[in-house]
Amino acid sequence: MGSGRAPFAPGTFGSLTGVAFFVFLVATGQPLVYLLGTLAGVAASVWFCGEAEKILGQTDPGSVVLDEIIAMPISFGGWVLHHWLVRGGLPEPGWFFTGPALGYSVAVFVLFRILDIAKPWPIEPLQRLPGGWGVTADDVAAALVVAVISFFFPV
Repeated sequence: MGSGRAPFAPGTFGSLTGVAFFVFLVATGQPLVYLLGTLAGVAASVWFCGEAEKILGQTDPGSVVLDEIIAMPISFGGWVLHHWLVRGGLPEPGWFFTGPALGYSVAVFVLFRILDIAKPWPIEPLQRLPGGWGVTADDVAAALVVAVISFFFPV
């Protein structure tokens, strides 16, 4: 969708596109669709990012941001899971972007970007996995950290 071609911070623009993917999944109102869509996104990222590395002749090219896109539903996943367990359903997508939830959504986004850029242990070693696994796994790991935090500290 062009976010990887941003003249600066393509990963951040990819993550913003990932927020749209997250909204699409949560808008279904179906936890199973959210889960399967997220898992399908991870599988697609592994394959497409691996192919992109071959085509571009680069390891984890900056213009390839599908890994950031698929990480956003994971990052928000802990919060979504908490909401589902406590309130018995997925929230409406707009709920994440109004009132106190808006600041929390920004925090989820920013925390993911910090972890994705800084790549603290044990996230960084995952980049050494071969092909699309290395491109995708570090973003999934960063997103899982954010998901755990958002599960235990929900709005």
